Amino acid sequence: MRLTAIGKRYAALIVVAVLMAGCASTEPAAPPERLGLKLSPASLGASISLQQHLTVERNGRTDQLDAALEIDPKELNMVGLALGQRVLTLHYDGKTLESWRHRMLPSQVRADDVLEDTQLTLWPVEAIRKALPEGWKIEQQGLRRTLLRDGVPVTVIVYSNASPWSGKVELTNIRYHYRLTIESVGGDSSSTPIKIAAP
Repeated sequence: MRLTAIGKRYAALIVVAVLMAGCASTEPAAPPERLGLKLSPASLGASISLQQHLTVERNGRTDQLDAALEIDPKELNMVGLALGQRVLTLHYDGKTLESWRHRMLPSQVRADDVLEDTQLTLWPVEAIRKALPEGWKIEQQGLRRTLLRDGVPVTVIVYSNASPWSGKVELTNIRYHYRLTIESVGGDSSSTPIKIAAP
């Protein structure tokens, strides 16, 4: 599946926002481990094509970006633009994650991290829970989702409504000290949007 022309025009990717925010942590040399979540595209339970506006806050700085994301049962595609220039692309088929990055991006910007935050935000909580390794836990209370490591909150996600790909979503990464606000500005779904909480 290829990104549409409209998607490319609006893209400035969740990838860039999340990972640049992540690498802004003030932690010394060895940052805390990430979860390493890699769920299959099919486990999302829907096919979606989204355009989003992103606001990233870290270390007292705020950046505004746009995003384009397409997911179907076979693959996930992302394309990122910054200042009108493509800086990052991702393709994930459930087994292999392929990425391209512009040399302007810092080495700490990792495709694996952006995939993880995307799936933590959009995927059903039960699908995430089944894939968590020992020591990790995810909780869902209404419109609030919390990822924990050994009982300590790592990431908190707050939704404005029960559909994870409409309205506003705020993701706060406590370990890496950033907050990402995602607002949908367009898109469609080929199936009824799933609810963020399990029945």
